[in-house]
Amino acid sequence: MTGSNGKTTLLHMLEAQIGDHAKYSHHANSSFGIPFDILDLKRKTLLKTEWISLFFRAPLNAFKHPPKEKIYIVEADVDRPGEGKFLAELLCPEVVLLVSISKTHSMNFDALVEQKKFSRVEDAIAYEFGYYLEYCQKLALINGTDPLEVKQKERTKAEVMIITKNDFKKYELRKDGTTFAIGDTRYTFPFLFPEEIFYTISMCKRLANYLDLPFDPTFSHFSPPPGRGSVFQGIKDITLIDSCYNANLASMTAIIAMYEKFPDKEKWAVIGDMLEQGKGEKEEHEKLGELLAKQHFTRIIFLGPRVKQYTYPKVHSLMGEKIPLDAFLSPREVLDFITEKSKGGEVILFKGARFMEGVIEHLLKDKKDVVKLVRREKIWEIRRKQWGL
Repeated sequence: MTGSNGKTTLLHMLEAQIGDHAKYSHHANSSFGIPFDILDLKRKTLLKTEWISLFFRAPLNAFKHPPKEKIYIVEADVDRPGEGKFLAELLCPEVVLLVSISKTHSMNFDALVEQKKFSRVEDAIAYEFGYYLEYCQKLALINGTDPLEVKQKERTKAEVMIITKNDFKKYELRKDGTTFAIGDTRYTFPFLFPEEIFYTISMCKRLANYLDLPFDPTFSHFSPPPGRGSVFQGIKDITLIDSCYNANLASMTAIIAMYEKFPDKEKWAVIGDMLEQGKGEKEEHEKLGELLAKQHFTRIIFLGPRVKQYTYPKVHSLMGEKIPLDAFLSPREVLDFITEKSKGGEVILFKGARFMEGVIEHLLKDKKDVVKLVRREKIWEIRRKQWGL
């Protein structure tokens, strides 16, 4: 599975359906990570010293017996030009699930626009993702409402199955979870999911049918990856919605639209930077400001230099003093601010970069929940401490 957003959630949903029939590329989606994963090598600390062991072990692991599973379900990303082509050639996938395309890692594709190879950076990104379709052998499942994806389908010789919203009947968000009505089936999850998860559910069902495996509409074995809509109880009876894992305008839009529907009156939002946006950084963050100004939150807290410079002024210009707006550069400042200003009982959404998981960690009521947060590797622990967390 591939795309700008939603790959990891799709991986976890497929694992809930297919189980031990397949091997899964957890925590490996790059031109480095996937080859190491094939050799059954995993990075654990993300420290630079870890590379020494990996390089020495890789030749030895090449002689190990292959896994007993006959299906490899792999999450494949596109961080830079050439990565999609390299991984597509390496994997030669039988099936490709292309879930989304948007402006991610844009700074690495700016040069292609400058060189006049593409007119827009999103076209350059889409073309790189298109290599997975080009090398697809038998079946390609794509999001049919995304024109960038639809354009790339012409590059594949495989059968193309378009996922549309024709049979999508209802989306319901509650405090205790989310329900999707697709066709004659209702799918209920005890997690907060944006409407776009419809495509993920549909792709899971289509792939299970293709593999001639049973499909469980209850997703009874599913647990979401960290930082994607998990809900925790915090101090002072605060409800913490953790959707902090990375951010671009498309994923921000989906999560903010979801949160707008959340049934509570005292809704705060902590919004962080969108990284690697390249030359479109100012424009993307100002668009984020326009989006936030249309919502009905009771307080917005900005975390990071980009949202402070671009998003905060845009929201303020459109909303004035309608709701409190606060902007900070460090996560420690945000933690101290929430601890001081919270009267208790608020719902707080976290979305964006700048070590938000460290803020959430210190607001948890049950400290055992820390293992359910993102970035638990040693390198991130060191960096959070450097930021006062």
